[in-house]
Amino acid sequence: MKDIYDILREWKKRCGSDCHSGSEFALATLVRVEGSSYRRPGARMLICENGTSVGSLSAGCLEDEVALRAREVLQTGQPTIVSFDTRRRFGCAGRIDIFIERISDKSLRDLAHDLAERRSCFVITAFGEKDAGSRVVRTETDHDYEHALIQKVHPPLRLLIVGDGPDNAPLRLFGNLLGWEVSELVDPNLLSIKADAWTAAIVKSHNYGRDFAALGKLLPMNLRYIGLIGPRQRRDQLMNHLLDLGITVNAGFFAPAGLDFGAETTEEIALSIIAEIQRVFAKGSGESLRERKISIHEALQCANTPALLKR
Repeated sequence: MKDIYDILREWKKRCGSDCHSGSEFALATLVRVEGSSYRRPGARMLICENGTSVGSLSAGCLEDEVALRAREVLQTGQPTIVSFDTRRRFGCAGRIDIFIERISDKSLRDLAHDLAERRSCFVITAFGEKDAGSRVVRTETDHDYEHALIQKVHPPLRLLIVGDGPDNAPLRLFGNLLGWEVSELVDPNLLSIKADAWTAAIVKSHNYGRDFAALGKLLPMNLRYIGLIGPRQRRDQLMNHLLDLGITVNAGFFAPAGLDFGAETTEEIALSIIAEIQRVFAKGSGESLRERKISIHEALQCANTPALLKR
């Protein structure tokens, strides 16, 4: 999803506040994969008139060539499909098809509006001969496209950090790198958020009273992830105190927060926590990829279902 967030950010920056600057953009979408591929269907890249691009379709192998073809699409207005046999030219053992179109301001504006409202939507990219192009819809509706990629797009993950200290910096850094919306709050008594399915929280005031106040407000929200930094003994005391007040501790409570990385420094601990949040929201297993019995690509598709391909 970060590609889409980055694309919208670049579009807003270039088109200005009214989003009617007259600038034209091409959108390249990975629509079909046979065999192995570095990215999955739904990976996207925005190409500007001057050739600069945002997003990625591979590990950097294809982007320059796609950008050149995209400039032709901007000149002619005619969409096209570019195919790459990665078995011969690149490190992956497969074949990918990339659909390039001149994307309308309306599609980008509709997508930006839905995500700003914290609302999931669907991007339907038709790449056959009929009605080729991308459009944004609120619900996944039936359609009669011969070839179409249907991608569910959700709002950026919103991460609330409750507490202060030097260990905030790496959490904020990793979250921003992933395209998350990171906010920080020192006083838990001021906590007032409208939680949704894409909201996570980390409680790390390192003070029993403040942690208790924060958890007392966060746990009833039934977030998919609430992480508590601190030792198990203090966690048990907090849980018993919360249960005595009738506050339910659900499966979204992770304490101590983080995956077992053997972390010691603040940066390592932050990495283990951010990785755990990513695993929860992406529904990954967290195991080493070398232990998987199926391909990486298929495993990710099964875990996230980010794109459905109608062929």
